[in-house]
Amino acid sequence: MNTPKIDNSVFKRLRFVLVETSSPGNIGAAARAIKTMGFGELVLVNPRFPNAVQEEAAIAFASGAQDVLSGARIVISIEEALQDCNFAAAISARLREFSPPVVSPRTIAEQIAGDVGLNAALIFGNERFGLPNELVQQCNVLINIPANPDYSSLNLAQAVQVLAYECRMAELGDRKQATDIGFQGEMAGVAEIEGMFRHLEEALVAIEFLKPDSPKKLMPRLKRLFARTQLETEEVNILRGIARQILTPKQDRKPKQ
Repeated sequence: MNTPKIDNSVFKRLRFVLVETSSPGNIGAAARAIKTMGFGELVLVNPRFPNAVQEEAAIAFASGAQDVLSGARIVISIEEALQDCNFAAAISARLREFSPPVVSPRTIAEQIAGDVGLNAALIFGNERFGLPNELVQQCNVLINIPANPDYSSLNLAQAVQVLAYECRMAELGDRKQATDIGFQGEMAGVAEIEGMFRHLEEALVAIEFLKPDSPKKLMPRLKRLFARTQLETEEVNILRGIARQILTPKQDRKPKQ
């Protein structure tokens, strides 16, 4: 019997909650921010406009993320917004005397991504007033974005983008996304590259650029240079072709087609 595979990635376990948002444009921009990072769950608690997701500004600022915007749930209380969540993080630029532990976006992103048992919510406050103290105190942690202390003001959607990005990177790490854009050749093997270096050294000796009785550090430096490029097979063949052309007497060279 085949057991269905459960997606426990952070993309399925993380919820973005906006509390009493004033501007429909900010709601649309937040929807765009989370969609660009691979997330899709957006909850609005008592937005200023009851039909905020249908406002012209929200739709315009969503800019292609209308599916996230139209799928956003509108609720009347934070308790309803956090239903089925077992971890809540408040986001605020203002630190409180009495608050849960203060953590950075990167720290909390790593925690949420690393613990598949967490169904988490990131909670963002009103553009002007932020989050009330009593709500912050209900959360597990308080996230403070380490911005410029002389000007730490972030737009709501910008703050959402920062957190969504950190959570995406915590889940994916340095893995590159698969893409068909650009040429992607086969990586050259160790033997291929060593053969290229022998061929290249022979050519450099032939043109008296390298003295075989006093090679010094030229070849090790060239190896170091090419090691940073991650040579592909076709590139190795090109370099060997150059070496071959150098070693072939001029009268014996065949013209390029």
